[in-house]
Amino acid sequence: MLALESVSRSFRGPRGTVSAVSGVSLTVAAGELVAVQGPSGCGKSTLLLVAGGLLRPDAGTVAIDGKDVYAMPPAARAGLRRSVVGFVFQQFHLIPYLSVADNVMAAAGSAGRERAGQLVERFGLAERRHHVPGQLSAGEQQRVALARALVNGPKVILADEPTGNLDAQNADVVLTHLAAIAAEGAAVLLVTHDPGAAARATRTVRLQAGRTAT
Repeated sequence: MLALESVSRSFRGPRGTVSAVSGVSLTVAAGELVAVQGPSGCGKSTLLLVAGGLLRPDAGTVAIDGKDVYAMPPAARAGLRRSVVGFVFQQFHLIPYLSVADNVMAAAGSAGRERAGQLVERFGLAERRHHVPGQLSAGEQQRVALARALVNGPKVILADEPTGNLDAQNADVVLTHLAAIAAEGAAVLLVTHDPGAAARATRTVRLQAGRTAT
């Protein structure tokens, strides 16, 4: 479902070029929850952005659902992201003046209203559906973000430290939902510092200085 082949990405910094990801190959099949771990600055978030079609690699290929992402024109790539990929971030990126229901609906296509309602129910947010993000706990906000990521029925979920701002109880709730989503057939790629999160994964990949560690 998601395949990265020999992907590299570097950035220009004040002291010259910095290699963030170097020759990484990785696959995530439907039904898998794969965790990527490693120290801060090792390239985890860069890898996730490249995997999601948001950051073109310097070298290598990314395929989602059998399609070469960076061979597509920008409009087609954006359409693929909307229909096939769901993103969940440590910072929730909710629209502050919209209610729970409207935040979930904001990412939905024309036929998404019913599914949005189902996801609000599924994630235990029904009593909060008319609240704005500022009236929610961190755990509730992350569940709204997760519902929004799922509203278009994506086949690939990319999650960047989704439990980083949560206490242990709320982190467990979010991880349980991600594991269930994978069990239902999605391919889930999870970047995390949390050993407990990695323990829920089907398998774990370690990055060290932009490379997969052996």
